[in-house]
Amino acid sequence: MRFLNFSSRNRKEILRDPLSLVFGIGFPVIMLALFSVLSNSIQGMPKEIFSISNFAPDMVVFGLSFITLFLGTLMANDRKSSFLTRLFSSPLKKRDYVWGYQFPMVIMAILQAIVCFIASLIFGLEFTPRIFLALVVIIPVSLLYISFGLLLGTFFSPEQVGGMGSMIVSVSIILSGTFFDLDTMEGGFATFCNILPFRHAVDSIQYTLSGDYKEVIINLIWVLVYAGVIRGVATEFFGKQMRY
Repeated sequence: MRFLNFSSRNRKEILRDPLSLVFGIGFPVIMLALFSVLSNSIQGMPKEIFSISNFAPDMVVFGLSFITLFLGTLMANDRKSSFLTRLFSSPLKKRDYVWGYQFPMVIMAILQAIVCFIASLIFGLEFTPRIFLALVVIIPVSLLYISFGLLLGTFFSPEQVGGMGSMIVSVSIILSGTFFDLDTMEGGFATFCNILPFRHAVDSIQYTLSGDYKEVIINLIWVLVYAGVIRGVATEFFGKQMRY
């Protein structure tokens, strides 16, 4: 449990930049409100995509993607300031550092999801106890974006993390099928989207809300495999940085 003190420090660092925190939590809610209004106001809008029951999981995952940017920036700044170099002389092991960065981000992911689901209920999402189960599913899904953050923070400078993190946010929202129905598509692009984890992240929450738990497990396996591989690569190279 040695990582807890380091985790507490990272939580405080995140709270020192409330504007980014508000943006990461608030922007998905703004998008949710905007498309909910548009879907009810504009004829021809694909309501099956932008209905609140379908769009809410998209925005929950969209919010999680900002965690990649937050975590990557935090780690890169720690490396740039030599904070980590000084800390490497402590008894902490590499798993303690990884858990120290990861733990506050999981808490942040749950808070983001709670805010997004509350907003979804306001805009017409039917309340069901499965929402609470969806908050549990958020935890393994968040590990995917936390792993991306660990990877970016390990390899890139703060300036580079900004660009790379924004790219992951954009790729996530596009390839998860937020703005089009992937089930109606055929060919290489649909296959490409199905291979990547972003659609499965959204579908795991979507199927949780609908009660199709078999599909939840299948989609979570995809997400966790990607998260495990990315986290493993980041942890291995982070460990090498500790030795040099």
